[in-house]
Formats: sequence, C-alpha cells, structure tokens
Amino acid sequence: MVYEFNVVIEKDEDGYYVASVPALRGCHTQAKSLDVLMKRVREVIALCLEVEEPVSNEFIGVQRVAVSK
Repeated sequence: MVYEFNVVIEKDEDGYYVASVPALRGCHTQAKSLDVLMKRVREVIALCLEVEEPVSNEFIGVQRVAVSK
C-alpha cells in the first residue's frame, strides 16, 4: 500500500531543517540539508507506520499571524 503524507518543514535558529508529519503522532526528524531531511522523513514515516495507523485529518494550509507584544 502506498501512503501520501503532508510534511511540515521549518528551519530552526541553528540552521537545521525540522520536519513533522501531522498525521502520525510524534513523527518528526531533522537534518542540515533538505536532501538529507527528505531521506530521513521517508525513513521515519516507515518506522511510525510500523507502530500506528495514520490519523485522517484534512490538511487545510498554513497561515502566518502577526501579534504585537
């Protein structure tokens, strides 16, 4: 069976790319480059699928919100 997942990718303050898979609880990884990150994402998704079923939430999008402090 082939699964497709939305992956959220951010860059942290140390320059690492961090990927999270919202449909799989606790499924995330990081790397210094996007190429390595995508390899690791595929690996971590396969590992997460061994222990849990994906949650079927509908991905709507990402919105940037400004808040004054």
